[in-house]
Amino acid sequence: MKKIWVLLVFIPAALFSQNDADTTKLWKTGGVFTFNFSQVSLTNWAAGGKSSASGIFMVNTFANYKKEKISWDNTIDLSYGFLKEKDKNPVKSDDKIDFSSKLGLAATQKWNYSGLLNFKSQFAPGYNYPNTDDAISKFLAPGYMNLALGMDYKTENISVFLSPLTGKFTFVTDDALSDAGAFGVDPGEKMRSELGAFVKFEGKTPLVKNVDLQTKLDLFSNYLHNPQNIDVDWKVLINMKINEFLSANLVSHVIYDDDIDIAVDNNGDGTTDETGPRIQFMEMFGVGLSYKF
Repeated sequence: MKKIWVLLVFIPAALFSQNDADTTKLWKTGGVFTFNFSQVSLTNWAAGGKSSASGIFMVNTFANYKKEKISWDNTIDLSYGFLKEKDKNPVKSDDKIDFSSKLGLAATQKWNYSGLLNFKSQFAPGYNYPNTDDAISKFLAPGYMNLALGMDYKTENISVFLSPLTGKFTFVTDDALSDAGAFGVDPGEKMRSELGAFVKFEGKTPLVKNVDLQTKLDLFSNYLHNPQNIDVDWKVLINMKINEFLSANLVSHVIYDDDIDIAVDNNGDGTTDETGPRIQFMEMFGVGLSYKF
């Protein structure tokens, strides 16, 4: 573990000790800020319906460093969405924190020896709506961190990171959720550690003019517990540019974690019929303001 932190912390810190003018030329930065909003207001509407408002804010940024054989790629993906119906409290529709930092040393033209740090969590409490008495998730409940060593295949539009040695850490810092053994931790414990293999695929490509596709796929297999049951985290973003400041976005997110039990009410009577790991799916389409830099 100590060697991983040396690779990911002390070596990147040394990069900033160079002359400022030289360092500026070695960095490539950019990102996209997007805000989608929709609103419906109904008064004495004979056809029926409800007034509502919804919005989502997304930030996707990167800062990449390259000098000779050393590369350092950093990305931050943030999003938060809400939905409010008339006479009801707002509920969140999306909530994500995803930070990734990858340090590489060139082995060949397209292959690097690499170390990766990835952190995921959320901003605000989540509830099993309409019940808002007890939160089923919070910031760092769960929180996920991967520390990995491996090889990275990189081209201009594709990165495939392969790691046979990965530590996956699950954090549940809330006492109530910890006591319930949520998100795979042992009841009463605040952290769960796993050792396994990890694959991270990132790709982007234009589909047609002004339409781009980006995708990220994370796969993890625990060597010591059900290695055949692979954890999946797959995100797809299709961005359709209307003009300089307007865009449409289609987002999908698929998650499968063998350690997360999800309760299901098959009969619709308000009681749990069975509990177990299941595929989680989120899809969102929006049109709104977008600024790319």
